[in-house]
Amino acid sequence: MQEQDFPLPDYDQLSTGSLQHMIRSLGQDELTRVLEYEQEHNDRPQVVEMMRQRLDELRRGAQPGSGEHRAEPAEAQDSAKGSPVTPAGAPEAMHPLRHGNHNRPGTT
Repeated sequence: MQEQDFPLPDYDQLSTGSLQHMIRSLGQDELTRVLEYEQEHNDRPQVVEMMRQRLDELRRGAQPGSGEHRAEPAEAQDSAKGSPVTPAGAPEAMHPLRHGNHNRPGTT
């Protein structure tokens, strides 16, 4: 498959959530190609069902959305680099109580 000919660039790296939004801008022929590719390669049940439902909507008269399906997936746009979580915000370590007297650990 030629990457430039496929309706969704970097398809194999797209998450299910990104696909759900991106397929809404595809026409029936484009979506059929993507569905066939999915069934031949990854065959993820959730993705296949989502695409079949969208194809049914298009066959009943729905129109492709105005969004750009060639844009970067939503999770890659304006995402923060790194994590705001630091070790200073972690909870203190907890050790389970031993059997015996909980007031005097280590004694029975």
